[in-house]
Amino acid sequence: MNIELVVFIVYLIFMLGIGIYFFLRMRSGGEKDYFLGGRKMGPWVSALSAGASDMSAWSLMGLPASVYAFGMGQTWIAIGLAIGYALSWILEAPRLRRYSIVANDSITIPQYLANRFLSKNKSIQVICAVIFLVAYTIYAASSIKACGTLFNTVVGVDANVAMYLAALIIISYTFLGGFSAVSWTDFFQGMLMLAALLIAPIFALALVQSGQGVSAMDQVDGSYMSLFTSWQDIVSGMGWGLGYFGMPHIIIRFMAVRSDKDIKKSAAIGITWTVLILGFAVISGLIGRAFLGEISDNSTVFIQMVRKIFPPVISGILLSAILAASMSTADSQLLSSASAFASDVYKPIIRKGKASDKEMLWAGRLVVLAVAVVALLIASNPNSGSIMNLVSNAWGVFGAAFGPVILLSLFWCRLTFSGAVVGIIVGAGVDIAWLMLFSSTGVYEIVPGFLCGIVAAVVVSLLSKAPGKDVVMLFDRVASKEEI
Repeated sequence: MNIELVVFIVYLIFMLGIGIYFFLRMRSGGEKDYFLGGRKMGPWVSALSAGASDMSAWSLMGLPASVYAFGMGQTWIAIGLAIGYALSWILEAPRLRRYSIVANDSITIPQYLANRFLSKNKSIQVICAVIFLVAYTIYAASSIKACGTLFNTVVGVDANVAMYLAALIIISYTFLGGFSAVSWTDFFQGMLMLAALLIAPIFALALVQSGQGVSAMDQVDGSYMSLFTSWQDIVSGMGWGLGYFGMPHIIIRFMAVRSDKDIKKSAAIGITWTVLILGFAVISGLIGRAFLGEISDNSTVFIQMVRKIFPPVISGILLSAILAASMSTADSQLLSSASAFASDVYKPIIRKGKASDKEMLWAGRLVVLAVAVVALLIASNPNSGSIMNLVSNAWGVFGAAFGPVILLSLFWCRLTFSGAVVGIIVGAGVDIAWLMLFSSTGVYEIVPGFLCGIVAAVVVSLLSKAPGKDVVMLFDRVASKEEI
């Protein structure tokens, strides 16, 4: 137990060291360096950072737990995510990178949406910033909560104490190093997550086949191994993939890639990594059922499997992957919240464009601190819900609010500013209303939210005045094959 704790501490110190390194390198940089890494990210860092910022602790705790408890029907979540992630890199990434540069060198998603229409109206940025702050606070709470569960299960540390420690480390390197620190920590954390999910289930399966595991699969219901359980499972699972088109902390990585050529490399790396992660997360749940039998807390299936197989040093390293998954998502969420507030509310509205680079950096850092504190309070509340529930709620809001509008903005020249604003509001509103009123249907709220958002944006755009020539020229330049 002490050895595992030492491994965790060494890992946390390493992450903090990355933050300090980029803080020292970035001291003369401005908001573009802090929030977007100066658009200098290479394909490997971009791809693994996008993947790691997406695959939070639910990939090692939430998804394996769902498969462990309910069977193969939960695999549709992984299938939907894999398809959605691949399409976001192939279809969305190239155009979003180009458009964000052409549209006045936008460094945040709200900025891009405003500049896409060459509009001086700040309403879309304010609306986006509000949704960011609320949803990201809930999302970050799930990651912090996972850290508490890990430390409490493995080394017996009080869960609340562990959450405070993890939050302190995440805040520190995000606060200091900004986007570059977040991306590079995500790169290392992505490699660790992949290694853990590849190694643990393979060893567990070998032990089951040699007769050393519980081998309890004959005790489960006959439908456990059935992929086709209900239409709600299929529709909801595939609906998870829609979230990628509007997930700001993931698609912001598309905007940071160095070149169009690197986008293609990043796509190949990122899609391969994500498919492996999702596939082995499902396998971990299934093999965990065979290896462990019945356990009291489903969310600890991966933790218990690793601890039963490996000696403390190895298990400490592999379980650090849960820390990696939690931290790599939380840091990206904190930074996205900070960039949305500082660049889209504080600078243009509160300071009327008069804020200096140094002032912007500190405004962003203070938002990182504020969001982390509120997320910590949510995570420490015993009634806050499971890790998977927190993630699904935040994922649904982002996907329904921003996915339809961002896709239309990239591929439909006729989209108007009014259409975009209404699409965001309707998508988010329907998602939340469905969660509160119709969750008993078994259909994930992102599906009706996404559909209503895209319909609202199209209808209002067609009823609005068509975009001007300057907006059309901007769209045509992005659609061309000109290197940007």
